Amino acid sequence: MAADAMTAGDLPRFHRLSPAGALALSHGDGDGALVTELLGAERSRRLLLLRALDNALSRDDDPRVSYARAWALLERAQQRAPEAFEEVLMSPNTGMWVSLAVRRMRGRVYEEAPRWVAVGHLAALAAAAGTRAGLDFSITVPVRRGLVPLPTLGCAVLPDTEQWDTAEVTGSAGRLRVTGARGAVVEVAPGWDRRGPGWLPVRRLTLGSGPDAKSLVLEELDPYRTFPAPSEPRPLSTAEAAAWESMLDEAWTILLRDDPVSAAAMRHGLMSVAPTPTRERFRPHSSTAGDAFGGITASRPDDVPQLAATLVHEFQHTKLGGLMHLGPLTEQAPDPPTPAWLCYAPWRDDPRPLGGLLQGIYAFLGVTRFWRAHRHSADPAYAPLAHFEFAMWRTQVWSVLGEVRGHEQLTPLGRRVLDGLSERCAEWMGDEVPAAELRLAHEVAGDHLTRWRAHHLRPAAAAVDEAVRAWRRGAARPPAALAAEPDVVPDTEARHLDSAAVLARHRLSDPDGTWRHTLAGSVDGVEAPDVLLIRGDREAARAVYADRLTRKGAPVAAWAGLARALSGDPSHEAAATLLRGFPERARAVQDALVAATGRGADPVRLAAWLGQDQGLPGRPALRS
Repeated sequence: MAADAMTAGDLPRFHRLSPAGALALSHGDGDGALVTELLGAERSRRLLLLRALDNALSRDDDPRVSYARAWALLERAQQRAPEAFEEVLMSPNTGMWVSLAVRRMRGRVYEEAPRWVAVGHLAALAAAAGTRAGLDFSITVPVRRGLVPLPTLGCAVLPDTEQWDTAEVTGSAGRLRVTGARGAVVEVAPGWDRRGPGWLPVRRLTLGSGPDAKSLVLEELDPYRTFPAPSEPRPLSTAEAAAWESMLDEAWTILLRDDPVSAAAMRHGLMSVAPTPTRERFRPHSSTAGDAFGGITASRPDDVPQLAATLVHEFQHTKLGGLMHLGPLTEQAPDPPTPAWLCYAPWRDDPRPLGGLLQGIYAFLGVTRFWRAHRHSADPAYAPLAHFEFAMWRTQVWSVLGEVRGHEQLTPLGRRVLDGLSERCAEWMGDEVPAAELRLAHEVAGDHLTRWRAHHLRPAAAAVDEAVRAWRRGAARPPAALAAEPDVVPDTEARHLDSAAVLARHRLSDPDGTWRHTLAGSVDGVEAPDVLLIRGDREAARAVYADRLTRKGAPVAAWAGLARALSGDPSHEAAATLLRGFPERARAVQDALVAATGRGADPVRLAAWLGQDQGLPGRPALRS
C-alpha cells in the first residue's frame, strides 16, 4: 500500500496522517507517534462537538443547571490552566458524553435521564475543570440518585433519595464543597485522590515501572464510561480493585514483551479500563466506542493472557475508529442495513454490515498478532491454548479478508486499509502450529461458519418445495435449483455460535477436567452431544444429533455438530461435505418435511442425497 496515497487524496485537509503513520495503521500497527496524530484529530472533533452543543443550547438555558455559567467556567479553566482543561476534554468519558449530548439535542435518546440531567453534565465537566485549574467558583450540577460524578476527579455521595436532583459545587484553591438540595455536605481536600466521607476518588493505577510505566484509570464512577448507553457508578470492592490492578500490571508486562507495538501505542492512547461484571468462562465481554477514544470496558478475564489479548483487541478498535473519523472506509449503509449489506463475521452470531465487519477484521488481526508471539513465551501448560488461539483467529481473519477485499462498497481508503491488512496476515499464514491445535482450530472455525449459514441463509422457497417433492417420490437426485445462491435472512434467535470454540478452550486448558461431565446444560449453547464430540466420541455424538434432527424444533446447531461427527468417515463423505458447506439446504428441506409429515427424514441420508452434484467443490460467497 502506498502510504502517501492515503494522505494525499483520501483524508480531509486539516488532519492528515504522516506517511509512516498511514502505512503502519494500514497494516494494523502504529506506535505512540501515530496515536499522537490520532489524538490531535480527536481533540479537534471534540471541540467541534462542543461548539455544536453550544450553538444548540445558546437560547435554551435551564433554570436548574445553567449552561451559560458552565460555558463561562470552562473558558476560565482553559485560560487559567490549559493542561487542566485538556485533561477533562480528552477523557474518554467526555468524548462519549458530548457525542450523546449533541444527539440528544437532535432528538435521539440514549438514556433514561431527563434532558436537563444528560445535557447538564456539562456543568459537572466545568466544575471538574475549574477545580483542576484552582479557580474559585460555584456552580449547580445534576445529581443522579444521590450521586454527583465530577469527571476525572471522583464522585460525591449524598444521602438524597430523589432520582434526579441538583447540588451546588463550590471550588476554592482546589478545595471542593458539594452541597445537596437538602443540605447534605461533602468536603473534599485538594488532591482529590483520597477516599473520605461521602467521596469516592477516581482510581488511578501505574502499571510497570521506569521508562515502561503506564498510567491508567480503573474507571468505576463516571456514568459515561460504558457504551452505548451511560450507567450508574459501580464502585469496586477492595478485593476486586486489587485483583484488577494485579491482572492489568501482569498483562502490561506481557504486552511489553510479546506485543511491543501495541504497548507503545497504548502507552500514549489507552486511558481507562471500566470493569463490568464477570461473564461465563471463555466468553469475556469487552467494548469500545469511536466517541470514547482511549476508553475500554471489559468483564473480569479468566486469566492474564486473555486480558492482554482483550486490551489489544479493543485498542485496535480505538485506532481504526480514529482513522474513520478522518475518512470513511465504506459507503454509507442504509439504516437498518438491507441483506445486500450484510456479511459473515466469524466472531459474531449475527450478520454484520460491511463497516462493522471491517472493525472486527482490524481488531482480530491485532489479536492474531498477540497470540502469534505469546504462544512462544507462554507457560508450557498454557501453550496449547495459545497455539490454538493464533491458528483459529489467523484462519478466520484470512477467510473474511479474502471475501471483502474487492467489495464494491469500499471507499478508496477502505481498499487501501484492507490491502495492507491482507499483506500483513499473509505473512503469518505459513507459520507452523502443532498439528493437534491446528486441526482443532480449523474444525472450530468451520463449525462457526456452518452454524452461521444454517441460521442465516435460506434457499429459495420454490426450490425447497421442489426438493421435498423429489425426496418423497424417491428421486435419485435433488433439483438443481436448490444449488442457487441463498438469501440472507437474519435469524434473531441465533445464539452462542462460538460454543465449539468454548469447548475447545476447556479441553486445551484442562484436558482431563470436570468439564467433560459438567458442561452440558451449564454453559449456554452447549449440549450433551457437543461434549461427546469434543471428547472424541464421534459415533455417540452422531447418534444423538441424528435423533434430534428428525424431530420438530431441533436445535439449528445440531446440523453443524452432525457435520463434524460425520467428518473423516469415508462412508459419509457426501453427507459431511454437504453439511459443512451448505447446511441451510438440509435445514430448509428437513423443516419442510417436518411441517408436511410431522417427522423429518434420517438427516444423514437426507444430507447424502442433497450432496449429489450440488456445487460442493466450494462454498458460496460469505456475503449476500
